[in-house]
Amino acid sequence: MVDVGDKPVTNREAVARGEITLAPAALRLIRRGAVAKGDPLQAARLAGIMAAKQTAAIIPLCHPLPLTHVGVELTPTRRGYRIVARARTSAQTGVEMEALVAVAVAALTVYDMVKAVDKEMVIGDICLVEKRGGRSGVYRRSDRSKRR
Repeated sequence: MVDVGDKPVTNREAVARGEITLAPAALRLIRRGAVAKGDPLQAARLAGIMAAKQTAAIIPLCHPLPLTHVGVELTPTRRGYRIVARARTSAQTGVEMEALVAVAVAALTVYDMVKAVDKEMVIGDICLVEKRGGRSGVYRRSDRSKRR
């Protein structure tokens, strides 16, 4: 684990995003509120928040952080949902991993809840969109870094 003991405590924020694409039948079920297991969007929001809080337990060498905010939004797209997570802390290291984990687990939760209808869902394009705070200051994903 990297020693961050000499770093100052600063306000930090990270935003991550990802996508899940689904078959039309699965999308119809979600949008009609007819998924047998319940509402996958609400479950995904909660799962993403809970996962962000457990990041240090599931990613080796991640520092445990006192999160002051985690939010997860799922926005409908033509073929599925865009997932955006925002995490904040006042700490000696950043919250990028917490935001990324929140997106990944939210997407996996949607997958789990509709896999009986659609086993060909695709989770992808998970990336850091923005981060603030700390020595490196502000990072914003550029258009040119969208695809490598």
